[in-house]
Amino acid sequence: VSLESFGLEGYTSGLLAASAVLTFLEHTQKMNLKHIRTIKPYSIDRYLQMNFTTYKNLELTESLREGKKEGTLLSTLDYCLTSMGKREIKRWIDRPLMDVELINRRLQSVKEIKENLVLKEQIKQHLGTIYDLERLAGKLGSGLANPRDLLSIKLSAQMLGGIKNHLNACKSGLLSWICQLDALTDVRDIIETSINDDAPATIKEGNIIKSGYNTEIDELRAINQQGAKWLVNFENQERTRTGIKNLKVGFNKVYGYYIEVSKANQHLVPPDYYRKQTLVNGERYVCEELKQYEEKLTTAHDRLIALEAEMFEEIRNRLALHIDRILDTANRIAVLDVLYSLASAAYLHDYVMPGVDYSGKIEIKSGRHPVVENTLKSGFVPNDIKIDREDRRFCLITGPNMGGKSTFMRQVALIVVMAQIGSFVPAEQAHIGVVDKIFTRVGASDDLAAGQSTFMVEMIEVASMLNNATESSLIILDEIGRGTSTYDGLSLAYSVSEYIHEVIRAKTLFATHYHELTALADRYKGMINLTVAVKEVDNSVVFLKKVLPGKADKSYGIHVAKLAGLPEAVINRSEEILSGLETKPVTFNHNNICVEQPGLFSCEALLLDELKSLNLDGITPKQALDILYGWTTRLKIEQ
Repeated sequence: VSLESFGLEGYTSGLLAASAVLTFLEHTQKMNLKHIRTIKPYSIDRYLQMNFTTYKNLELTESLREGKKEGTLLSTLDYCLTSMGKREIKRWIDRPLMDVELINRRLQSVKEIKENLVLKEQIKQHLGTIYDLERLAGKLGSGLANPRDLLSIKLSAQMLGGIKNHLNACKSGLLSWICQLDALTDVRDIIETSINDDAPATIKEGNIIKSGYNTEIDELRAINQQGAKWLVNFENQERTRTGIKNLKVGFNKVYGYYIEVSKANQHLVPPDYYRKQTLVNGERYVCEELKQYEEKLTTAHDRLIALEAEMFEEIRNRLALHIDRILDTANRIAVLDVLYSLASAAYLHDYVMPGVDYSGKIEIKSGRHPVVENTLKSGFVPNDIKIDREDRRFCLITGPNMGGKSTFMRQVALIVVMAQIGSFVPAEQAHIGVVDKIFTRVGASDDLAAGQSTFMVEMIEVASMLNNATESSLIILDEIGRGTSTYDGLSLAYSVSEYIHEVIRAKTLFATHYHELTALADRYKGMINLTVAVKEVDNSVVFLKKVLPGKADKSYGIHVAKLAGLPEAVINRSEEILSGLETKPVTFNHNNICVEQPGLFSCEALLLDELKSLNLDGITPKQALDILYGWTTRLKIEQ
């Protein structure tokens, strides 16, 4: 069999893997796999690539803390009304597009729905009553669909005609494609004429097939329905024939149908009654006429259940011939649901349509973090960003802890992801040049199971981006080198910045507390400095959350520690030590990093402590000279 028509030439390993999966399903699921109709190659070149670390750090579909949907980009954008749509929007977020034409096709459709509130409401009303056609088609193909599943297909198909009518006037390409969906009218009619509207969930209960669909089923059902009337007539007949006024005809699961006669009337029992059960107050009998009718009823009921099940299976098999059509319609409905969801998010959260092209520029005016802005009680502070491939490709961001640097960088990455899935974005204006990969180095954590320290994990992440990023990539760096000494950390941060700028040339946002790195912007044309603004008021700091051109000279870490609740004694002592350290700042020049890192327990400080504690009246001149010689020697060693 040739697989060229599937576009699978050269996919030898992929075909072996797919074959193994299908074989596994056949052997373990023990069901028909008719609903698996095709096989498609997945090419990563068609989508924006993000490794697991980036996917996790950006909290696209799972939150970092609890691993839940709440607090993610998915939760912000998901207003889908069908199960198919909810799965589809997650696929879109997992796989942002690289093709500008396809992206803009989605954007135009979202725009048309967002701007036409009547259309948006009409779509909402129809999608809300559509069941999971994709899963239902799978159950049809595997032979597991029950009567209520078929009714769900019918009810869903009843909505399709209305959707086609409402989309008929739409001009955007994607909505026009959806409008061409198969309304499945013949599928709907098959179910409408054959399956009872109140059919049970299983085929063992009967009452599945509609009256008039099958003559034999109608006759058997009439026998069952007339059985109660016959029993009443038979009871009256026997009372008259025997003269037993309180004679009763009853039924139980053990003995079946019976005639009950009290002890007082035993002398009136006719000879054609056969004793079946003795009671305290009477006897139960059966006669030939009742026995024959019982067999007829039982046979009719069993035959009815079996015939309905047989007929249902035949109907299900007829519907299974239309799986391809049902799946195609399900796909179009899922896409419509996602477009509706994105339009709803854009309308509710005041998003704008981004311009998307291959320019390599990212320019966002008054951008906002799509998730954080929904959780804040006070207003979110928007920020601008402009980066390109030439003069503004590497942004060094300095500023205080809790100033908003991490949120700002993540929001840029999320806006890029949103634009490339075809969503409107949280900004006043946005121009996004598509990126091929996004890398993030955010936060600090170790991997004890793999025997990796925090610093080792950090270096592995940095190595991944340096070895795989391209000129069209977006890199987010939130600190480098915190897990090692200042010498090593600053050296690594410096060299990584140079390598990205000069060799990879990727668009980069790098937040750092190494303020010495800000001098790189004076040396390299493509580097710029940004800082997060703060305001000092009465020995306290107000974080303005505004990203501005420039560089910071403080990190305000002690202030953050105070907010965290560290003891006052610790805070006061920290300020004393910081004051001393700041008297010997780290120096820097273009050609070499010259680090002079003052120690907390430097030789000079120790000598001063010894001098203060020295009792000059209690030592001899000889001892004083020895002490001076010792100090001189220690100072020389220190230098």
